[in-house]
Amino acid sequence: MNMITKILATLVALEFLYILYIETFITTSEKTSKVFSIPVEELKQKTVNTLLKNQGVYNGLIAVLILLAVFVFASKAATLLLMGYVILVAIYGGITSNPKIILMQGGLAILALISAIF
Repeated sequence: MNMITKILATLVALEFLYILYIETFITTSEKTSKVFSIPVEELKQKTVNTLLKNQGVYNGLIAVLILLAVFVFASKAATLLLMGYVILVAIYGGITSNPKIILMQGGLAILALISAIF
């Protein structure tokens, strides 16, 4: 796996760690409200708060898997699969929520996937 792919995949992992942070640790903050365009009052509702925290943990585990694939196992195949997964999830989010998600969440993963192939 080349250095550019490692750097881009690491940036994807850092992005997902940031998502973990805003969804799990600062769930009811103005920052989280702005990122997801959800009013703080709604973020404070128990069901919404719980759902976001659970989603945050999920995103954090994706970050851990990416870092393991890149640095522990040095597996190009695993990194490609994870980047593909991130891209598919970004496409789904773009279709069901906001088209900007495709590039915001999937952009770095697309670049990492391209760099790994070439």
